[in-house]
Amino acid sequence: MLSIARHEIMIRNGLYLAETTFLDGVDAYNRHIMMLREGTMRGGGGFYYTIGSYTCSGGKWKGEMTSREHSPISATYPWARKVLTIGFTGIYWNDGAEFEATALAGKQSFRFKSVYRLLFAD
Repeated sequence: MLSIARHEIMIRNGLYLAETTFLDGVDAYNRHIMMLREGTMRGGGGFYYTIGSYTCSGGKWKGEMTSREHSPISATYPWARKVLTIGFTGIYWNDGAEFEATALAGKQSFRFKSVYRLLFAD
């Protein structure tokens, strides 16, 4: 009997464009970059930087991130001046990924969806 090794596709290391839409009636949208590399995440945009980690297998991934302001955001956002801790689960494919997440800002939580599109692979 022939034994065929199955090659599992993992999330590709590289630079991603991340587009985030908040759910549950929160009127907010964000575009930023994220670098995914060997289970670590680093990135940010105009107001926040984010660091985190993830695991992936079989087209599914999960992880956690922390986001902090590097420049003041409008005080009308309920997460202004707060550290965000985020947990997520989702799916990935050869040149992208998506997930739904819950972000905790103090005692308040926010749900959002992010779509990652690979811009440059390492």
